[in-house]
Amino acid sequence: MTPRFGTSLPGVQQIPARAQAWERAIGGAQVLEAARAAERAGFDWVSCSDHVAVPVSRAAAMGATWFDAGSTLAFVAGATTRIRLLSHVLVLPYRHPLVVAKQYGTLDHLSGGRVILGVGSGHLKPEFTVLGADFDRRGTVSDEYLAAIAAAWTEEVARFEGETLAFRDVIVAPRVAQRPRPPIWVGGNSRAALRRAARLADGWVPWQLEPEACAAAVADTRRLRAEAGRPEAFEVVAPLAVPAGATAEALVAAVARWRAAGATAFHTGIAARDLADLLARLEWFGREVIPLVA
Repeated sequence: MTPRFGTSLPGVQQIPARAQAWERAIGGAQVLEAARAAERAGFDWVSCSDHVAVPVSRAAAMGATWFDAGSTLAFVAGATTRIRLLSHVLVLPYRHPLVVAKQYGTLDHLSGGRVILGVGSGHLKPEFTVLGADFDRRGTVSDEYLAAIAAAWTEEVARFEGETLAFRDVIVAPRVAQRPRPPIWVGGNSRAALRRAARLADGWVPWQLEPEACAAAVADTRRLRAEAGRPEAFEVVAPLAVPAGATAEALVAAVARWRAAGATAFHTGIAARDLADLLARLEWFGREVIPLVA
């Protein structure tokens, strides 16, 4: 299977150790330029991540600027035609699952079926506290919310009953464009995240993991999906760094190493000096790298 490539929108998460100075002044016009350039270059998706309220005690390490994923992806959807829209990743326990199903289902409907719902269970305890979310039960909540979102998207009249949530006789419309529903990817390297991805979702997004460790996890995923009776295709979305000066040959070799470990898609992080450099590097990647692995 030909691997797919996606990338993050610039400036939408400004982690001090990673963000460039030019990204601090990013606005809507620049975000749209980058999204359109990624679409022209042949990228499959663009992404936006999620934090709602960063505690002051953590702002120096993780930054305070995190664009809202739903708003940002909807903004991009109206200015593009093909590229998919990935939340990478939405902290699922922060929001009622019917609200998530409504927001991202509406986006899928309006965009003609371009949503990929990327989710995580979260890690920032002070943020859970200020939002009134249950940090200690976030794993159970994430599992149940995923099942509830799937029910809302696939059932005309939805119902769900679990330990943390129950509803019945509700309709979430407009209906999603993708059938039976938009794909769901789960981020995280924990055993629980891997199990959640295998049993309840359609893809897994590991973070800061080497290919050799990924290979063992992929084998576990295949076993878990077989046990759950889920033989359909499953995405393993590997990170791919594209530093300044990277050659097409080196990137193709990195892709091959990941593919040997079971990766089927790649989320690329492209280093750039400024917006013009980013636009040029997106075009270069689409011209020089994607065709070599297609």
